[in-house]
Amino acid sequence: MEFIRNAWYVAGWAREFDQELRRFTILDENIVMYRKADGTVAALEDRCPHRLLPLSKGKRIGDDIQCGYHGMTFDCDGKCVRIPGQSNLPASAYVEAYPVHERHDIVWIWMGDKEKADPAEIFDMPEFDDPNWAVHQGDALHLKANYLNVAENLVDPAHVSFVHPTTLGNSSSENVPVHVAAEGKAIVAWRWIRDGEPIGFFRKFGGFTENVDRWHYYHLYTPAIAVIDFGCALTRDAIAEDERNKGNRIFALHFMTPVTANHTIDRWMHIRNTALEDDTAAETMDELLRGAFQEDKDVLEAIQQEEERPQKRRPIRIAIDKGPMVYRKRISEMVERERTQDLATAPTPAFVYHD
Repeated sequence: MEFIRNAWYVAGWAREFDQELRRFTILDENIVMYRKADGTVAALEDRCPHRLLPLSKGKRIGDDIQCGYHGMTFDCDGKCVRIPGQSNLPASAYVEAYPVHERHDIVWIWMGDKEKADPAEIFDMPEFDDPNWAVHQGDALHLKANYLNVAENLVDPAHVSFVHPTTLGNSSSENVPVHVAAEGKAIVAWRWIRDGEPIGFFRKFGGFTENVDRWHYYHLYTPAIAVIDFGCALTRDAIAEDERNKGNRIFALHFMTPVTANHTIDRWMHIRNTALEDDTAAETMDELLRGAFQEDKDVLEAIQQEEERPQKRRPIRIAIDKGPMVYRKRISEMVERERTQDLATAPTPAFVYHD
């Protein structure tokens, strides 16, 4: 499988990193990561170039790593700084170092061309720093599923009625049309369910018992970030679509890290505009979301098993697949751009372009 390499991926929550040497697998590559003395995170190829012992089985010498086999030592830029028993340090004695950036207690890693690693391109939202919103990191959900299928699930409001009938959906939304916009940076799929019974989530978190207007806006950013804007308000309040902050509004953020072709880690978190002073609210929401995301996990892992078996015929697509189809097309285009080198950005006068 070809992964998108020129992108920022979440390596982990900030709390997952300390002074210990820890192995992480991202895009089918093993990486050793640790906090340096200054508190920043280093990321190196987890394989000594001599006999291939993982450096994570070695030990730290200050901010450097000493291989546990023959003592070759590498600094946090991947350069070999010591080979016991010899004074010369060959240029080929190095390990790859990966750009890392930490923001909002999230550690991001760049797996592609280093010169393209711009921290300004890291995903952000104004609500992270807004005191009117509560930010809470959830879990790292491991799925035995391809990240493309996981991402498609996160731009698909239509599945909620059937996969999450007691948590995030109910039967009142089964035939409500889904809108899709694919012109911007994110693919967006959304729908409103007007004057309907509150779903289980908002019965427990919000105490809604009357009929409500509720919404789902699914934003999918290639290659592997999704933001689900969902919430509800009492039907009698008659809020407009651009007045969602007047209701109980929640952002569920999903940062998908492809581990291998059939293993994805979905680190999820939530941001809410309600119950800001309630210390138990985050834990209550975690419990509710864990149940819903387990339902997704069961479905996606079952799909993965079937995809790995011989297929008798081609899968079909139906009307609700517009968002996933655009996503797959964008991923294919990104793969193709990375597969080739564009040398036509400054064409010679022999070629004159008119479009």
